[in-house]
Amino acid sequence: MEKILWEQVQLVRQISPLVHSITNYVVMNNTANALLAAGASPIMAHAKSEIREMVNIAHSVVINIGTLDEYWSESMLMAAESAHSIGKPWILDPVGAGATSFRDQVLKQLLQYHPTVIRGNASEIIALSKTNSTVTKGVDSTAQSNEAVHAGQILAEQYGATVCISGETDIILNGKQKIFIKNGHPMMTKVTGLGCSATALTGAFAGIQEDPLIAATAAMALLGISGELAAQESKGPGSLQVNLLDKLYTITQEEFLHHLKIEHS
Repeated sequence: MEKILWEQVQLVRQISPLVHSITNYVVMNNTANALLAAGASPIMAHAKSEIREMVNIAHSVVINIGTLDEYWSESMLMAAESAHSIGKPWILDPVGAGATSFRDQVLKQLLQYHPTVIRGNASEIIALSKTNSTVTKGVDSTAQSNEAVHAGQILAEQYGATVCISGETDIILNGKQKIFIKNGHPMMTKVTGLGCSATALTGAFAGIQEDPLIAATAAMALLGISGELAAQESKGPGSLQVNLLDKLYTITQEEFLHHLKIEHS
């Protein structure tokens, strides 16, 4: 598995998949730069008049509901429907799931188009599966990733999706397998949008890899290891953000394989 994951990192650099992201205002710059640093090609387009054409030319689609509004929700639904209808991988980031009825209603509609990968924190995954009354603290999680495994399995079985639960340990599952990634650094929680960057990177890997479990695992491993290494030379969140982008761009096979902390079940 370890060598397969590194091969995916190299493939993204070689192919430079076009990732169509309908994402939130807060993280557009962050996620675009993360994709570019990893070797992918980002495009952020949300106008309904071009959604279907954009989905057609992209390798994958990423939908992040962070700064949701009525217009963007229609664009998201159009993109999800288009991707689903032509069999193109699309990634759902249910930011703030459970926080408001509007978000939950839009998510309910999006799930009808069976996302390839669902990536969120533990509280969002639990809220999305409706298995618990866990409260989402804005867009932050009030639960640990291991508390959301059952909820993730429900989503995987119901929608045929790979589910990625981010946290101190990232858990990626598809109903048959579970993978645990234990990379990263606590300082990463002080930089806005790194979870969204993980979702965008998942889109890049899903665009070049048919197995979404491998795609999501490669994305989480790459970001976690890069963040871990970047933190070693960072004084705080500001320098971490810059150093993380640099490490996504410069990470070597030796660094990746030496620092990767992965378990299977």
